[in-house]
Amino acid sequence: MRLEDARASCNTIMKQTLGLYVGDELLVRKILAAVLSNGHVLFEDNPGLGKTLLSKTIALSIDCRFSRVQCTPDLLPADIIGTKVWNAKDGSFELLKGPVFTNVLLVDEINRSPPKTQSAILEVMEERQVTIEGETYWCEEPFFVLATQNPIEYEGTYPLPEAQIDRFMLKLSTGYPRTLDEEKLIVWRRIEGKKDDPTRDLKPVISTRDFRALQRVVENDIYIDDVVVKYIAEIVRETREHPQVEVGSSPRGSLALLKASRALALMDGRDFVTPDDIKTLAVDALAHRLILKVEDVMKRVDERKIVKKILDTVSVPKEYHPK
Repeated sequence: MRLEDARASCNTIMKQTLGLYVGDELLVRKILAAVLSNGHVLFEDNPGLGKTLLSKTIALSIDCRFSRVQCTPDLLPADIIGTKVWNAKDGSFELLKGPVFTNVLLVDEINRSPPKTQSAILEVMEERQVTIEGETYWCEEPFFVLATQNPIEYEGTYPLPEAQIDRFMLKLSTGYPRTLDEEKLIVWRRIEGKKDDPTRDLKPVISTRDFRALQRVVENDIYIDDVVVKYIAEIVRETREHPQVEVGSSPRGSLALLKASRALALMDGRDFVTPDDIKTLAVDALAHRLILKVEDVMKRVDERKIVKKILDTVSVPKEYHPK
């Protein structure tokens, strides 16, 4: 796929998504960057801000199958991955697949599911496979998880372990409508559309095959210079040495920045990564990977502000060599 065609496809996906979702264009760009680089996204937001609409619109726009799981404290791993049931007709066990066998999986309020179920989601997020009664089943490609958690309710929840949070490439927040005009536009679109689910008649703007081709372009054809790689490494190392941080980002954070920045470059029509791509994504890719010291947790220090301060202190490469 040529670079111009790839950029045009990305713009078409963006246009259709923003035609239904009213919100920050940069937020949608970041989500698409994660999806293009085969990464998972965690939304931490209040209810009713359009996360399901956003996820479903992106899935249908790229001609992918979409499944949604509403997490509850009694949710079992078999409810997610599936199980084998006895078929009396032919006297054998057959696999009853769970919602994880899809392309885009929305896990709503993931922190309401118990730890055993969270572990089942953990395997499929990292390995793109599930194990049912000793047999391994691979997920289709593309496959990515978009998960949500409610930051204002803690009763009846099970906090995600650091190992699982680290599996998410980006942690984002949609936030409330930024202006009165955006609030009005949401209402008017509901009046004009006359339906609660505006994705019902949505048509794909790109085939799954072409979307996978886009992912291959991101993986193989976007150049990143050594000085930009060094810039990533310096930022990540600073998260481990910051005085308020107990545990900094793992190398998975470096790889997340690498992959997502390549996708962002492609969306801008470039075949090379710039330091600005790194700065755009660093907070969303690294902040959720930090574990603060106890006293700073008690003070409710914001991890995002720490990453922003690190970006201010690490020198930006002045010269780099686009391919």
